Amino acid sequence: MIKEDKELARKIKELKKKRNAIILAHNYQLPEVQDIADFRGDSLELSRIAAKNDAKVIVFCGVYFMAETASILCPDKKVIMPDISSGCPMANMMTAEDLRKLKQKHPQAVAVGYVNTSAEVKAELDYCCTSTNAVAVVSALKDKKEIIFIPDKYLADYVSKKSGRKLISWHGFCPTHVKILPEDLKREKKFHPKAKVMVHPECLSGVVALADAVLSTSQMGKYARENPAKEFIVATEAGLVYRLKQDNPDKEFYPASERAVCPNMKRATQEKVLWALEELKDEVNVPDEIRKKARLAIDRMLAIA
Repeated sequence: MIKEDKELARKIKELKKKRNAIILAHNYQLPEVQDIADFRGDSLELSRIAAKNDAKVIVFCGVYFMAETASILCPDKKVIMPDISSGCPMANMMTAEDLRKLKQKHPQAVAVGYVNTSAEVKAELDYCCTSTNAVAVVSALKDKKEIIFIPDKYLADYVSKKSGRKLISWHGFCPTHVKILPEDLKREKKFHPKAKVMVHPECLSGVVALADAVLSTSQMGKYARENPAKEFIVATEAGLVYRLKQDNPDKEFYPASERAVCPNMKRATQEKVLWALEELKDEVNVPDEIRKKARLAIDRMLAIA
């Protein structure tokens, strides 16, 4: 770490203590942000950590819907973002009005939604889910004849195949994960024939079909740690490779595609974290009416998985 970074990290540490704050960093964040985080993980994992922690201020280094989820689970805490313009294109592909119209077309259907949605959309859901538990949530709804699954059509396809349920899906997708192509995996496998292939379920179905394991980012960390293999091809946002290498220094990790970089996930920097702590902004606050409805969908998910 260079001298300037050490000084920044020192100032951030001092301010954290003064503000009674913790820093949460998603697995896709820049290495410099991961390095100063108190906790790293996937979106819901981090929000649940925030809810259990005694800190009064949550600095959420991720994208907007993640900070909203933290606000939903921590209504008594101040949730701030180092860069509030960090949005999620997939989450923006469906509005609450879009979901209401879809529910009107299928009045008998139960609505299941990926955590990668806005608070307003979550408030319209019956159940929330994550990439870790989506199959378990859908599989638990055996008595439901119709299931709406939004917003990611590729996650919907994966869940449908694993659960054996036909789903009413939306046309959303992750622009970063769709940049990973089957040819990328075949190329990397040619270079690293012994490597295990880990694929995120937001990827194209042709990529998922080539996986040794289809996993969320937190599951990838566990798989890499517990699997005896020494090499892994990682088909998700390239930022995860930094954490995997840190946690498993005796193993090698290769990004499936160097193109798989989410620009929104890279907006936070150490300087912005420092400014956020100095000014205690920008705050993300979900209105109480929406928060209570959205919390219900999340609680129903947690009761299942």
